[in-house]
Formats: sequence, structure tokens, C-alpha cells
Amino acid sequence: MNPAQRALWYIESHLAEPMTLDEIAAMSGVSRFHIVRAFAAATGYPVMRYARARRLTEAARSLAKGAPDILSIALEADYGSHEAFTRAFRDQFGTTPEAVRAAKCTGHLKLQEPILMDSTMSDNLKAPRFETAKAFLVAGPAERISCDNGAAIPGLWQRFHQEVADIPARIGKLAYGVCCNGDDAGNLDYIAGVEVADFSGLPRRFGRIRIPEQRYAVFTHSEHISSIRRTVSAIWNQWLPASGLNAADAPNFERYDETFDPVTGNGGLEIWLPVRE
Repeated sequence: MNPAQRALWYIESHLAEPMTLDEIAAMSGVSRFHIVRAFAAATGYPVMRYARARRLTEAARSLAKGAPDILSIALEADYGSHEAFTRAFRDQFGTTPEAVRAAKCTGHLKLQEPILMDSTMSDNLKAPRFETAKAFLVAGPAERISCDNGAAIPGLWQRFHQEVADIPARIGKLAYGVCCNGDDAGNLDYIAGVEVADFSGLPRRFGRIRIPEQRYAVFTHSEHISSIRRTVSAIWNQWLPASGLNAADAPNFERYDETFDPVTGNGGLEIWLPVRE
């Protein structure tokens, strides 16, 4: 099993027990940093949000079957009180546990079914090359992204193409899609940008980041841009666990050269993953 599959197995087999991100990572054989990104790449969901959604789904099914004690259902779902459970339930489904029990059905709810994700990874990932890149600066349109709203990224690139002429001190013709400042919930900052000489004249509306000197595993994604998640999933869930290396807690990025066509999405790109021994 790869890390995301191990995490799915652990979550599904421990829904009625307390679980933490550290425990899921340990059972998956990787770090917290790794499992957050591997799970998101493979499934499109933050790992702990998926666990909560699965518990609340099973709670909803129990309530629809007439479970008499809501507090017991709350405790089984790892909520310490009726009130905390009700808040989470309403956030997830837009209704209350009492209403679902009274309705005796879940047909009107958007339930989270178990994920089967064996087919989501690319099966033709080529071995990477390794490069050590010097530190450089990137600036461009930026947005806070979660792994389940990745649809916002194409819109960010549209802004990039409209505003790139306004980015001062540009160096070269390459474009970068930088992922940085990730958290345990699967959120990260994404900057669609270019290399710049400095930030001194950069308008405030643009994001900016200094990417440190770092060793990278560099992967080629030659297919259409729409299938990039399959390649990313294969990197985190297949190649990295087998490589004997660890992902460095540093920005990773996509690098686009002149062969990439932003109109058609064809032409390919490179994915630069920071690694350490």
C-alpha cells in the first residue's frame, strides 16, 4: 500500500475510535508533512476533514435508523458533547441530528462515501533527475488554496496572464506555480508567478516568496495540464516512499517554459520537489 491507501485503511477501520493526524501519519509510515500532501494529491481531500466527514456520515446513517441517544452517537464520532457534535453536523450537512432522526432518511444529505483511489495515480511516471537550485525570488498573483478547491488555480493563471506585464524586475521567460506555507488542514498558498530580481517595486496585490537554495527531484509531466494531479499523486504516493528520501519542508513548484501553451494546456511542464536524505 502507498501512504494514502494506508491512511484510508486506517481511517475506515478506526472510525469509532479517537484518531489524530500524528497517528494516521505513523500508521502510513511517513511524516505529518508527507501524509497531508500525499492524501490530498491522491484524493482531493484534507486527511482530517475526510475523517470527520466519514464519521459524520456514519452518524447520520445511525440517526436515520432511529438511534435513541444522540450523545452516544456524538461520542462514537469523537465529539465530547452533544453541542459540539450538533455544530459539526450542521456544518457538514446543513441540518441537525434531530432533524435527520425525525426524517428517518439520509437521501437529502451529501454523504461522504469511502474513497477508492487506486486509479487516480499516473502509471507512467518517469524517474526524475536531481538538481540543486540556487535561491531565487518569485512574484505574481497569489491565493490561499485548499486541496478540495484546486479549481481556483486555473483562474489564478488567467489572472497571471492578464497581469504579468505589471510585475517589475522580471528575470527570464519561465513561469512558476509555487506551492508554499502549507498547513495540516491541507491549505497552502499558490503563487502563479515569474522570477524577479527584487521585490522593491512590486505592487501590493502580488504575492511574493523567496525560494531557498535546495536540492530537488525534478519530474516531467508531458500530458495535458488537466491530468497533473495524477502525476503529483504518483510522486507523493509511489516514488517518494520508495526513494529512500524525504520531502523537505520547503516550497515545491511547477516550472513552465516556452513549450507550454497556456491556451490549449499542452506542451508539458516540470514538477520540482524539494528533497533531503
